Amino acid sequence: MIAATDKNQAMADHRRHGNDSGSPEVQIAILTARIKEVAEHMREHKQDFHSRRGLVQMVAKRNRLLRYLRNTRRDAYLDTIKKLGLRK
Repeated sequence: MIAATDKNQAMADHRRHGNDSGSPEVQIAILTARIKEVAEHMREHKQDFHSRRGLVQMVAKRNRLLRYLRNTRRDAYLDTIKKLGLRK
């Protein structure tokens, strides 16, 4: 679980308008923060296969959201991957 402050910061950095909490950009930012935390956990606990499965699911969901964003709003997609440092 990511801290509420980290989640709120990710939402604030990527929202489209003042009350936006569900746009693909926000969802991708939150998933990226969660993925980073679980990846750090996996470096210490290599045998934790339940967490590994959750990590794979989160990465897959983020990829689906990125694909959707790329197909619908190309400029938002490019901005999001640049802000988050994805797909160099």
